[in-house]
Amino acid sequence: MTPNPTTTTMAEQEIYYTVDKPGIAEFKDRGSKFIAYAFPITKVEEFKARLDEVKKEHPKASHHCFAYRIGTDKNTFRVSDDGEPSGTAGKPILGQIDSKELTNILIVVVRYFGGTLLGVPGLINAYKMSASMVLQMIPATQRFIEVPYIVHFDHSQINDIMMVVKQTNSTVIEQELGLFCHMKIGISKARLQEALYRLNDIRNVEVRKL
Repeated sequence: MTPNPTTTTMAEQEIYYTVDKPGIAEFKDRGSKFIAYAFPITKVEEFKARLDEVKKEHPKASHHCFAYRIGTDKNTFRVSDDGEPSGTAGKPILGQIDSKELTNILIVVVRYFGGTLLGVPGLINAYKMSASMVLQMIPATQRFIEVPYIVHFDHSQINDIMMVVKQTNSTVIEQELGLFCHMKIGISKARLQEALYRLNDIRNVEVRKL
């Protein structure tokens, strides 16, 4: 049976794939050793911290090449060949990330030069294989794309609010609880209409999209 194109598009807009834990793998070719690290990240600042960690762990490595993609729209990305011939490291690494349709992920591949030049095709293959191997070590996780909303309510209504949050698989991002409460929540696109209807059905509750 051929899937309905409209249904497929909607599903793609409601979910994304990422990793929820780090991974490490090693690949060797003609004396050179490639160590691939994968990390879940959600911000550029996290990328910088993770890259610094790897560089401190491997200060004598020849290269620290990487690629990352961030965001459910997948528009934030960067690649680096770190001194390797242009296009031989960062792009092949990113290609493996994209082949699995992943986002919010960083892969750093550390190379220790073994004395034999691999050539452009050899380098492309080495970085591609290193990235592929580390992704095989950590299963992809499906997540729902969430839309951020702010909810204002009285403290007496917290149980009603939390019941909606829990039953619609929404996420509490930030909260300030007092006599008057403010809560920033992420509502899954797949449950958006249901969640908003139920929240707005609670008396004296203000719900606003951020």
